[in-house]
Amino acid sequence: MSTADQDFLALRPRMFGLAYRMLGSRADAEDVLQDAWLRWQGTERRELRSPEAWLTTVVARLSIDRLREAKKEREHYTGPWLPEPLVDEGPETPEQASELASDVSIAFLMVLERLAPEERAAFLLREVFDMDYPELAQMLGKSEASCRQMLHRAKERVREARPRFQVSPEAHRRLLDRFIGATRSGRSEELMPLFADGIRFSSDGGGKVKAVLRVLEGSERVTRFYTQIARLATGHDLSYRHATVNGEPGLLQFTDGKLTGALTLVTDGLRILEIYSVRNPDKLRHISIA
Repeated sequence: MSTADQDFLALRPRMFGLAYRMLGSRADAEDVLQDAWLRWQGTERRELRSPEAWLTTVVARLSIDRLREAKKEREHYTGPWLPEPLVDEGPETPEQASELASDVSIAFLMVLERLAPEERAAFLLREVFDMDYPELAQMLGKSEASCRQMLHRAKERVREARPRFQVSPEAHRRLLDRFIGATRSGRSEELMPLFADGIRFSSDGGGKVKAVLRVLEGSERVTRFYTQIARLATGHDLSYRHATVNGEPGLLQFTDGKLTGALTLVTDGLRILEIYSVRNPDKLRHISIA
């Protein structure tokens, strides 16, 4: 393997992290990395002062272009669009949990969806990848003053929408266990106490499987939804398995042994504030269930 190949492979996980955070899609992130790899192969690398800076710039620019296209495509998406989950069923180390949970969680990626493509890139490159303002300005083709203003707006929008609760993984898993028990019973008196009054439930089926086509809001509506699910599941084996979903405790849902969903729950430690349920089979096909 050449030195250039080794350099690219060493930086690939970091570049994938940038592309995935930009796009919320494993497939799109992989496409961006493939394009970056082709450009890397055609570059005179001896003239590069920093391979990492060069690749970061290329991946960011490619991701901005792809995100612009994706936002147009999502205007015609059936029902709510949710990011493709990254699932690890093994227990995460404290270091992994600390590194991942804050910046790849489904809830955080949904907050980033509120940003324009260049705003999203500026926010991630500065706040997550620690790029300085001169580099950021060069990458975006803007002045440093414009980048500072753009980043300030992006940080304000993220701060307004981002969950502010710090919940331990253990407390999170205990709430997941209560959720599993309540959904299996289908009893409203068990479900309702789990849900915050303003809970929001989002389900992404992509028009390929049954899913709620609008975001459900309020504890009564979400409770009714899960009582109905329990009734419809009569005669079927509906089960859940704990998994790490985008760096946080989450659940894989199985129906008659077949993977039918990946769930993440946002909580304040006492009640569930949001539920994200990814059911689109295209977004579940990379999940290993061995």
